[in-house]
Amino acid sequence: MALRFFYIFIALVFLSCGNDQEPASRELSSEFQDYWFSGKAEITTYELQQARYGEIRKGHSSLIYVTEDFLPGEQVKANQADEKNIPVLKLNATKKFVTGIYPYSIMQSTFQPLYHTGHALKISASIQEWCGQVYMQLNNRDTYEIVLHSYFQGEADKNLQIDKADLENEIWTQVRIQPDSLPTGDFEMIPSLEYLRLSHQPIQTYKAFGEIYTAENFNVYRLTYKELQRTLKIYYTKTFPFSIEKWEETTTSPEGKSLTTSAVKMARLKTDYWTKNANKNLSLRDSLKLTYE
Repeated sequence: MALRFFYIFIALVFLSCGNDQEPASRELSSEFQDYWFSGKAEITTYELQQARYGEIRKGHSSLIYVTEDFLPGEQVKANQADEKNIPVLKLNATKKFVTGIYPYSIMQSTFQPLYHTGHALKISASIQEWCGQVYMQLNNRDTYEIVLHSYFQGEADKNLQIDKADLENEIWTQVRIQPDSLPTGDFEMIPSLEYLRLSHQPIQTYKAFGEIYTAENFNVYRLTYKELQRTLKIYYTKTFPFSIEKWEETTTSPEGKSLTTSAVKMARLKTDYWTKNANKNLSLRDSLKLTYE
């Protein structure tokens, strides 16, 4: 118990500098700890219908959640136990789909502190397709420190700092930790790194509106960017562990064409996947309804 409170103290001290709203400590229930500190990750696969280049593309998406210790200075996974480590819920969110002849592979990573309510400590995103690749990373320090590497003209090798604000990427981890802490009403938010890069929008905050309601026996978090003509809806279970069952993202082009990306759960598995790297473990992909790539 004493060590847990020390973790909280270290996390709060580290992140309070430069934060407009100092994070508050968060007590994790025994139910939460039993589920997330079991030494296993939660993997959920989804049937994906991805809007890209004015058409809907078939593919699949995976959300991989796991807890781990995080180094506050370097902002990477800790390899050894240390009282200064910050426990986080990590989300690796992947998408794979094909546009015509060539494939897309997208991955976003979010590292959300568990014992306090502050913003994500780090977010990264990478996009690979046959034209080239893009990498973007946000580190939560005194400000948000952002680096961008891209093969697109005007986007290559950028470094910038912006003031702290709510982050769309952290919505997906907040839902799993404490959904009643999701931002509601009017606020400023930085859209997901995936969206910013696929749409080539400026890296900045945008006016957003958030609300929580019930539909189809799920709780739904709806996020709307009027300026971007974009809406995101995340459907999650009403009770712990607040599993994400599906989501929808609707965007409208400048020409007025509206398309909706959607993802619906196919399968879910809790496993220590990092130990399942032998050929004999390939059958686990079948249980997740994943094709071989």
